[in-house]
Amino acid sequence: MKKAKKIISSLITIILSITLLFMIFVVISSKASGGEPNFLGYQLKTVLSGSMEPTFKTGSIIAVKPVEDKTSLKKGDVITFMITDDQMATHRVIDVIKNVNHVMYKTKGDNNDNADTDPVVAQNVVAKYTGFTIPYVGYLVDYAKSKNGTALLLILPGLLLLAYSGFTIFKALREIDNSKKSKDVQETV
Repeated sequence: MKKAKKIISSLITIILSITLLFMIFVVISSKASGGEPNFLGYQLKTVLSGSMEPTFKTGSIIAVKPVEDKTSLKKGDVITFMITDDQMATHRVIDVIKNVNHVMYKTKGDNNDNADTDPVVAQNVVAKYTGFTIPYVGYLVDYAKSKNGTALLLILPGLLLLAYSGFTIFKALREIDNSKKSKDVQETV
């Protein structure tokens, strides 16, 4: 029984530590990149609309890989592209339009009835979707970008880890005290 408690205690400590480290990574990476975090060469983007459902749900995080040859994409690829200087979208390529000087992509959200009105110029393509999605974590990342979210997501896991450590120390001291009392009782008998 004591061994099971020790294993559970170690697991809780590990989970809280990993959560704290992950939150630190998310917050620092988001602040450093000025947007979504980067991890091992992949950009993590937050899905803000339902245009690509059921491929990925609103509030998910998707991993996209920056595209080096922006003219090599093909029909069926899911791409992230610039709509305006401060707005991006991730939709599926439904047609590749090539002419002498330019390559453009006709795109459409999987959940949209119609294709996007303007074709995407190859130079506006930012990245290609890798197939990796984590549902609903995007809400957390979006919250982490706010001042309150940054503070909460850095402070809360740390406080939980400190509280759990204090609880563990208190339990250990109580066990030592109990064993000392039982030893004193045995010596007096």
